[in-house]
Amino acid sequence: QVQLVESGGRLVQAGGSLRLSCAASGRTLSSYSMGWFRQAPGKEREFVAAISSSGGSTYYADPAKGRFTISRDNAKNTLYLQMNSLKPEDTAVYYCAAKDGIPLATGYDYWGQGTQVTVSS
Repeated sequence: QVQLVESGGRLVQAGGSLRLSCAASGRTLSSYSMGWFRQAPGKEREFVAAISSSGGSTYYADPAKGRFTISRDNAKNTLYLQMNSLKPEDTAVYYCAAKDGIPLATGYDYWGQGTQVTVSS
């Protein structure tokens, strides 16, 4: 089992950048495919990006393509989400998640508690 803790969320102006981190403890992160999700007020949680256990493959939801980059440092047991050109519609609680198997938008077993990202216009 793995425990996940997100950090890095804060208030930022539109057009700015943020890097979110997700630190893992327990089982080594390299055992899992990882993903980032987000949930805006009054909306369903949605998939943002995913990365394979080795980091060799990445996948993005359309709103994240070209602006967000998912990466991982297995030696540091940490997952990242670099977010550039932020928009007010990116405002949400961002969650990291881990799963066995291939990185997809669903099927995650372990979740962090979330970190708030607020983008002001």
